[in-house]
Order: sequence, then structure tokens, then C-alpha cells
Amino acid sequence: MLLGRPWGRCSPGRCVLFLILALLCDALGLVLLLLGILASLDYWDFLVYTGALILAFSLLFWIAWYSLNIEVSLEKLDL
Repeated sequence: MLLGRPWGRCSPGRCVLFLILALLCDALGLVLLLLGILASLDYWDFLVYTGALILAFSLLFWIAWYSLNIEVSLEKLDL
């Protein structure tokens, strides 16, 4: 029952390292991207491209975190 569940039970899963790396890459990439877009610097293109690459790289950590947190029972695996 949805209304009977406690609201404060949130778990990061088994692979906390991948979650932390993904969040750090997202934060760093977003800061660099926005700094390159909004600041009037001579090297803005480096910041934009680097921020975009770090954001794209963080997708690998998100995929690894999600994939390693999938739980499948042995009955469904037919083992």
C-alpha cells in the first residue's frame, strides 16, 4: 500500500562509489559549462567543451550505478 510506506526510507544502493562519482562529475561539468557560457573569458570554448565532456562521462557512472543495483531473483534467471 503506497500510503502506508514511510517517506524517509531512501537508499543509495549497493554501489555508493559510482553514485558519488556520477554526482561529482555532474556538478563539476555543470559548473564548467555554465562558467564557459556565462563568463566573458578568452578561453570560454575550453570550459564549454570540457564541461560537456565531463557531463557525458558522468553518464557512464550513472549507467554503472543503475546496472549494478538491479536485483533479479534466482527464479527469474532459471538457474
